[in-house]
Amino acid sequence: MKVLEGKSVFSGISIGKISILQKMDTSVKRVHIDDTAAEIARVEEAKGKAVAQLQKLYDKALQEVGESGAAIFEVHQMMLDDDDYLDSIHNIIENENVNAEYAVATTGDNFSAMFAAMDDDYMRARAADIKDISDRLVRVLSGFGDGGLDAEEPVIVVAEDLAPSETVQLDKSKVLAFVTRKGSSNSHTAILARTMNIPALINIEYDESMNGQMAIVDGRSGSLIVDPDEETLKKFQDMRDEELRQRAMLKELKGKKTETRSGRSLHLYANIGSVGDVANVLANDAEGIGLFRSEFIYLEKDNYPTEEEQFQIYKTVAQNMAGKKVIIRTLDIGADKQIDYFQMEHEENPAMGYRAIRICLDRPEVFKTQLRALFRASMFGTISIMYPMIISVKEVQQIKAIVEEVKNELTEQGIPFRDDVEQGIMIETPAAVMISDLLAKEVDFFSIGTNDLTQYTLAIDRQNAKLDNIYDSHHEAVLRMIQMVVDNAHKEGKWAGICGELGADTTLTERFVEMGLDELSVSPTFVLPVRKIIRDMD
Repeated sequence: MKVLEGKSVFSGISIGKISILQKMDTSVKRVHIDDTAAEIARVEEAKGKAVAQLQKLYDKALQEVGESGAAIFEVHQMMLDDDDYLDSIHNIIENENVNAEYAVATTGDNFSAMFAAMDDDYMRARAADIKDISDRLVRVLSGFGDGGLDAEEPVIVVAEDLAPSETVQLDKSKVLAFVTRKGSSNSHTAILARTMNIPALINIEYDESMNGQMAIVDGRSGSLIVDPDEETLKKFQDMRDEELRQRAMLKELKGKKTETRSGRSLHLYANIGSVGDVANVLANDAEGIGLFRSEFIYLEKDNYPTEEEQFQIYKTVAQNMAGKKVIIRTLDIGADKQIDYFQMEHEENPAMGYRAIRICLDRPEVFKTQLRALFRASMFGTISIMYPMIISVKEVQQIKAIVEEVKNELTEQGIPFRDDVEQGIMIETPAAVMISDLLAKEVDFFSIGTNDLTQYTLAIDRQNAKLDNIYDSHHEAVLRMIQMVVDNAHKEGKWAGICGELGADTTLTERFVEMGLDELSVSPTFVLPVRKIIRDMD
């Protein structure tokens, strides 16, 4: 038995086998080969496996986002059978006596460059698809499978680190816990763990020999126990059973009002990142969705999601919530959420750089595509739109102008939408806090993003693990800012809530109620624990 000490970013106990996620070396070496026929046979075998992977992705996407969102995986399967593409790979192998990996990578680069240089917009867009299928073939040839989680049963996922784009592609039903060597307690992997209600540890110095071994993740102490003895295993199984019993007791609060004994109430919503999270929202009896992180739609793609793809996703969420409020945050990338096809330049300080609403206002064609999809989807439920990273009244006025353009275009095209869609902003910067009295005159609501508000107020990078010990979301400066935002919203007859991680901090729940907050939006699994505290208040 081996006990590895790290840091917990979400509590709880998980027991299962370790699955170490391998990071693929994307560099491809040119290797001389003599048996070209055998190398071509490798390509054909890899192509068959790649097509099978894409079919699985198509079936999964069909269930989660509908036919339009799944269609890309069907297109990729057809592209893998393209004669010109395959002929190029075969010719490079035969004429240059090189390995299959090199021939596929070279063909991918050549064809991608060729498509990118075309005049037709549709054909230019295929450049990214060519690159994607080539990368997939190289992964299969290199023995990396589909680059995701290869597990028949739920496992403890162990990795060097996990980027948002990687976590979002994992099959969540196969994940018992997250364990990483790097990362911070405020990373998006930590946020995902809280959404999924699974333990997560960081700063664990694992080694490759642990792959496949039975282990225990103790999210209370921050320990990973590898190959536990029978006595230890039994002790943690009993503790896990008690956790499940406590959760079952909380289920008795389903259907109950979120109000104190004296009748003070607030709305208790849930944060999500995908259509698949809606089931968890409903299971935990949230009153609505207070934050739909739409950037994950972009992170899952290898090219800009179309208006139709986004519309189908927003429509599905709105329909599934059956009239309950769904607040969708517009694209919030940059900082730690980078997307290759946006081709953004390297920044020395990305947390304060080109991100969120700044990108949308700078690239109105991307912004308008999302807004069109959102307003179209408003016909199928109660959708509200929320804009992130606001620092000025001028930005809000620019947003309003673009929204009017979108509404006029939809009207001219005879496309129905609701004209009364509630529009609000996220308060994430000290600047927004200090002018919240002015901003309240321009919008319908405020939602306080405490994750970023804390880092900007304290001048602490929340992704920097070395600063975790001084990152204090309970800092009085942060709490006073929240109070100021609530007060300024109420003066204008607007509502204010919290959608950051602090909203789920049950040690502050009573204070938030006393502040007069109208809404808290938390990870789905925190809905019932927060409701219990509120209902126990006088």
